[in-house]
Amino acid sequence: MKILYVGDVMGETGLKLVERELAGLRKEKDVDLVIAQAENVSEGRGITLEDFGRLKKAGVDFCTGGNWTTYRPEIFPTLSDPTQPIIRPANYPSDTAGRGYKWISVRGKDVLVISLLGQIVGRDADKPTDNPLKVVDEILEREKPVKSSAIVVNYHGDFSSEKVVVGHYLDGRVSLVVGDHWHVPTADARVLPGGTAHMTDVGMCGTLDSSLGVTYDSILPRWRDGHPTKNVLATEPPYQFNAVLVEVGDDGMAKSAEHIQKILNN
Repeated sequence: MKILYVGDVMGETGLKLVERELAGLRKEKDVDLVIAQAENVSEGRGITLEDFGRLKKAGVDFCTGGNWTTYRPEIFPTLSDPTQPIIRPANYPSDTAGRGYKWISVRGKDVLVISLLGQIVGRDADKPTDNPLKVVDEILEREKPVKSSAIVVNYHGDFSSEKVVVGHYLDGRVSLVVGDHWHVPTADARVLPGGTAHMTDVGMCGTLDSSLGVTYDSILPRWRDGHPTKNVLATEPPYQFNAVLVEVGDDGMAKSAEHIQKILNN
């Protein structure tokens, strides 16, 4: 089984890029399952039902979560529906809308997808979260009776140390641990000793010459002089499409991990 995990889809620019590039890449690489980080799709904050539909139409089979996933209440019923392929972080408090893990069937094979949130994530650092390692242990134990062909975990966090540690913590127990949230890809896609594919951060889909998909001009006055400013999403080329492609064997362990990056001038 080949699984393509697409980095943070940033705003309308990132969404259009996925709509344009994914179908060809999926065919070229003979991909069985496409999973995308979708917490920044709609104007950089959360995802609307309309944009969720656009991602699915573009060829995305499943959407993972991050700190903006629950920003738009319209998505709450979909997050809570076990048949809808979108989740929020599993280590949010239990009264949070939605589910933190779900199953998806791919060509008769069952794949478990789990989202976890780092314990410090920017402006959300003070929001309560449960311990991600304990939470993922509980999920894997709870779902053990279901035979899985693959298990994918995304870790949405600020610190590379956390992302590396969780990869090794789950090594040999899941197929892929992929970090996101930085929007900047790391050069370390590999298969760990126990057979788990890992990449500290997969990067993003959107404008290349930007700060995480935001224009420099909208950030610098705030950073340099303390002037309150609003983030303005970057829309101009060149663009970047980042993903990690993982081949999973019949034993549920990764056989290979490859960072895929496309830089496009228009």
